[in-house]
Amino acid sequence: MHNVHHITSLDATGIQPYRTLRRPLEHQRRGLLVAEGEKVVRRLFSSPLRVRSLLLTPEWRERMTPLLEAGAAPGAEIFVTSRALLQEIVGFRFHQGIMALAEVPPEPMTDALPSPHLLVALDGLAHAENVGVVLRNAAALGADGIIVGETSASPFLRRAVRNSMGAVFRLPVFHPASLSRMLGELWEHHGTRIIAADASGSTPLAEAELGGNLCVVVGNEQEGIAPEILERCTARVRIPMDREIDSLNVASALAVLLYAIRTLRMNREAAAPR
Repeated sequence: MHNVHHITSLDATGIQPYRTLRRPLEHQRRGLLVAEGEKVVRRLFSSPLRVRSLLLTPEWRERMTPLLEAGAAPGAEIFVTSRALLQEIVGFRFHQGIMALAEVPPEPMTDALPSPHLLVALDGLAHAENVGVVLRNAAALGADGIIVGETSASPFLRRAVRNSMGAVFRLPVFHPASLSRMLGELWEHHGTRIIAADASGSTPLAEAELGGNLCVVVGNEQEGIAPEILERCTARVRIPMDREIDSLNVASALAVLLYAIRTLRMNREAAAPR
C-alpha cells in the first residue's frame, strides 16, 4: 500500500530530502541515497533496498502504477507534482521526471565473501561520476564487492548512483575506517592477494598471477595509488599500451584488468576435469 500526495508547494511535508540534493553529506549522514531516471529507479525496485519515497510527474506515476500495484517499493510514500515544480524542488533542470529515495544498505561482512573472490578497492577516487562507472564495470565483469577507502567518494552519492546505472544496489560495498588495514586483514585472514592497477608497475598484465582470492586497487585520478596502499600490494600491474599513451582512465583500466581476470577464470573452469 502506498500513500499518494499531490504536491503543489515547495514546503510540502516529506520532500525535504529532494531539496537537499546539492548537499550530499547530509544524505550520507542520514544513510540515504537518491536514484534518478527510469532505468535506475526500476533497478532500485528490483533490489533488496528499502525505498522510502518517490517524487515523480503525473505521467510517470501512470507508467509506474502497474509495478507499484504489483508490490514494488512496499510502503513508500509517493509524491506527485508537475515537471515545473519538480525542477524547483530539486534545484536544477531535471528532464526525466522520476526520482526515488532509498536507504543505504548495511555494511556487509567479509566472512560472507565467496572463495575464490574478486574485490575492487578504491583509494582516493575523488569524482563521484568515476566511482559510478567503476562500480558499473565491476558489477558487469564479475566483482564480488567494492571496498571504498576513506579518501574516496561514496558510491551512494547521487551522481555515482546514476553513473553506476543502479549496479550499486546489488554489489556489496565495504566502507573501512582504514583501507590499508582492511587490505592487510584480507591478506592475513583470507589469503587475498592485493594487486595495484599501476601505469608504472613492474608486472605486465600478461605476466600477472590473477587466480585465487584477489583484490584490484585503483587510485586517484591524478595522483594514482597512495604509497602506503602500494606497500600493501603484492604486485603492481600495468597494461601495455601503444602510440606513447601512458595511461587509461581509471574506469577503463579497471575494465581491462577485470576482463583479463574474468577470461582467465572462465578458461580455467572450462578446462577443469568434470
